[in-house]
Amino acid sequence: MSKLGLLRTSIRSTLAARSQNHRLLPSLLREPQRRFSTEAGQPPQDSAPVQPPPSLDATVDQFVQNPSGGVVYGKLLGITRNTLKTDIVNLLEGCNLRLEDVKVQYNGPFVPSGMMVQFPSQRAYETAFRAISRLGQVFRLERSDRQRWDAVTHYDGKTVLIEGIPRIANTEDVERFLSGTPYVSSSVQLFMKAAFPEPIRMATVRFPSQIQAMNAYITKNKGFIQNNQVLMRVLQ
Repeated sequence: MSKLGLLRTSIRSTLAARSQNHRLLPSLLREPQRRFSTEAGQPPQDSAPVQPPPSLDATVDQFVQNPSGGVVYGKLLGITRNTLKTDIVNLLEGCNLRLEDVKVQYNGPFVPSGMMVQFPSQRAYETAFRAISRLGQVFRLERSDRQRWDAVTHYDGKTVLIEGIPRIANTEDVERFLSGTPYVSSSVQLFMKAAFPEPIRMATVRFPSQIQAMNAYITKNKGFIQNNQVLMRVLQ
């Protein structure tokens, strides 16, 4: 073979080798990419499964089953006009009640129809229920809720009810009657109470403190507005 033939053969061999290397290089480069892609798509063999968070229902059930947690509301029936909040707090002394945990619920003409009680826990409510059950038919305690508790006005012994005001009397007549007492002038409210044989005029007046309201009751009860003798009562 001539030198030219040997040169051509050598060049062909070199080009063939280079061509084969070029074909293998992309294959080698792509193979790790496929391997990495496959490995990324598979979860680790020893990884622990992720536990889902507890559901809202499970959390609520756990809270409800806790007898000592959360405020519980009740309504006490069977009270009279002479029943005081202090009477109920003393009666239920094992329930950790305060005076502000009791509200007197009045009907339209301000006749007491019950007491709303805010118990510090379910256990306190159950203790009160047992104590009241031992009294027989005197009182009855039933379950209530926060919405009904909020709907009852908390007079807190600072509001005085005046009954028997003349129908023609106005706010100035009531203020004249209350002169000398530290009442809140903007709190005077006049209204009518259905009664037989005719409606009765009434008014509510608020004082800054319980002591001032009681002093006004002591000094002004059975006084006169115009020619009518009026009666006063401190709302709890």
